[in-house]
Amino acid sequence: MARRPRRSEPDNLDRWLISYADFITLLFAFFVVMYAISSVNEGKYKEFSFAVNTAFKTPSTNRPEAVILPVNEQEALLKSLVDRRNARMAEQLRKQNEQMQNMVNNLTQVMSGLVKNGQVSVSQSNRGVVLDINASVLFEPGEAALPSSAAHTLASVAQILIPGEQAIEVEGHTDDVPIYTPQFPSNWELSAVRASSVVRLFIEQGVAAERLTAVGKASYLPIASNDTAEGRSRNRRVTVTILAPVPELPAATAPLP
Repeated sequence: MARRPRRSEPDNLDRWLISYADFITLLFAFFVVMYAISSVNEGKYKEFSFAVNTAFKTPSTNRPEAVILPVNEQEALLKSLVDRRNARMAEQLRKQNEQMQNMVNNLTQVMSGLVKNGQVSVSQSNRGVVLDINASVLFEPGEAALPSSAAHTLASVAQILIPGEQAIEVEGHTDDVPIYTPQFPSNWELSAVRASSVVRLFIEQGVAAERLTAVGKASYLPIASNDTAEGRSRNRRVTVTILAPVPELPAATAPLP
């Protein structure tokens, strides 16, 4: 009698599910880690610890169960990481303050003559270093073109600004006396073009264009009363602000519940 051929066993088409499940678990754990370390604080590390423990506590035939640290060791590890991050942030803030103070000193030195006679002021605020230049130093009345003397003064300022990476805002300000000329229908146009003239000179001197912003403020941010000639003179100015980098707030160090 003829022998019947043996039937071949069908391949198990579902074996890929095991590898796929392992891959998804590892991918989940990876993104949990990336999310947790993106902003170091106690709460996120607690979430990270819980998520990783949950992901790897599931028994698997292909790997042993992950080792879970005791709670006190987890808290000690988290506190150590947070303390190191806070120390790094504090050092970064110290260096930024030192850098901005050096900027104040350098600008004061290069503009010393104008600072003494009150036509220029250099100060440091929460936003950064503020350089206020009276418009009479830079422009003729009702004009926005920089004469050669003003260009020389601003070129010295530009040399101090070139090496940095901070953003720079240049604001034009006027008094409240209306202007109406074919070139400048109002104080808005005059203040904006004056700010643009300063920005253009900075760029020509080598300051990176992407760091600069020109803004016209017209008469709406006075620093003195417009009721007197002296006050109006003070309000006609150009303000150059070298913006301080915004520091990242240190993480809280409260203990885990």
